[in-house]
Amino acid sequence: MPLKLTLKPEERVIISGAVIRNGRNSIEVFIENKVPILREKDIITEEGADTLCKKIYLVIQLMYIDEANLTMYHTKYWELIKQLVNGAPKTILLVDQINELIISNKYYQALKTARRLIEYEKEVILNYAQDK
Repeated sequence: MPLKLTLKPEERVIISGAVIRNGRNSIEVFIENKVPILREKDIITEEGADTLCKKIYLVIQLMYIDEANLTMYHTKYWELIKQLVNGAPKTILLVDQINELIISNKYYQALKTARRLIEYEKEVILNYAQDK
């Protein structure tokens, strides 16, 4: 069964590594085979990856859309994860979930779980700022 995407005007989407931007009108697109797809709201750019957890998300995103460079992304991922767990040991449960998904090549699900890491990071930063 095809996946139906409804794109808003000017919305971007990555489909199988290609960045596609919609025109002025909403459109429906049907994806009839299994390929990596990320909507604009789920994409983090290098410039937007301004925290450790966002950098982890970005690397997982690249694993998902750029299979040709998986080895490089895996190496970077494990470096970032080591930093995170050393600095914030309470993240280990989420990190373990993400690791299992990555090892199983379930990158989209790993991205969804990595969003929870970003939310946790926001809470920690907000609480730290309020304590000062």
